Amino acid sequence: MIKMFRSEWMKVRGSLMWVLIVASPLLAAFTGWLSSKGTAGDEGGWLEALGLMSVLHAMLFLPLLTGVFAALVCRYEHIGGGWKQLLALPVSRTQVYMTKLAVIMLLLGVTQALFLLALLLTGTMLGFQEPIPWSTLFFSVFGGWLACLPLAALQLAVASAWASFAAPLAVNVIFTIPNMLIANSADYGPYYPWAQPMLAMIPSTEMSFGAFNISAVTLFGVIGGSFLIFLLGGWSYFVKKTI
Repeated sequence: MIKMFRSEWMKVRGSLMWVLIVASPLLAAFTGWLSSKGTAGDEGGWLEALGLMSVLHAMLFLPLLTGVFAALVCRYEHIGGGWKQLLALPVSRTQVYMTKLAVIMLLLGVTQALFLLALLLTGTMLGFQEPIPWSTLFFSVFGGWLACLPLAALQLAVASAWASFAAPLAVNVIFTIPNMLIANSADYGPYYPWAQPMLAMIPSTEMSFGAFNISAVTLFGVIGGSFLIFLLGGWSYFVKKTI
């Protein structure tokens, strides 16, 4: 598994993904800086900045990046009979599939770490006087990463099934666009994979309307259940797929 992980890492490290990984935290930081100017002395400055930055980052860019990463890790196998070459090696299909999922989640973890760094830099530049709420920030960042698990499993299933690089991305964009409306629905928001990262990252003190009133137990229960469904569905298709 370690050798497979290194192989997957070598495939994606030379791509443009690093530009995409850095772009979302930077844009979120710029938004938070503009929106939070003049609130340096106010209470709740960190949570306000976190909420503002999370909306842009987790509602739009994080779901899109999940689809991009899934397409990237399957791109080389779709070119020139790469799947046959890979599966001809002494590795199982389960190992291949789980390694690719692990790479996707690692890239999302790097993205979230940069988002946290961008938030800290934004608060420092704005001169927030209150202590940094480390537990809230870590829970938000980790929760957003965890909420990407179902989406990563779903996107990996789509990317491994479709040879086209653009098709999975187009599907991802189509389902990301309605996020603003669906995330505000208490009935549908928690069950919509593309809205779950934002619901998990918004600070609890700002969950004051629509789907933001859902409990963490409900949200993460849905995330865990949907992850298992998407993972088992994509994995079972991949291991039985004729290549």
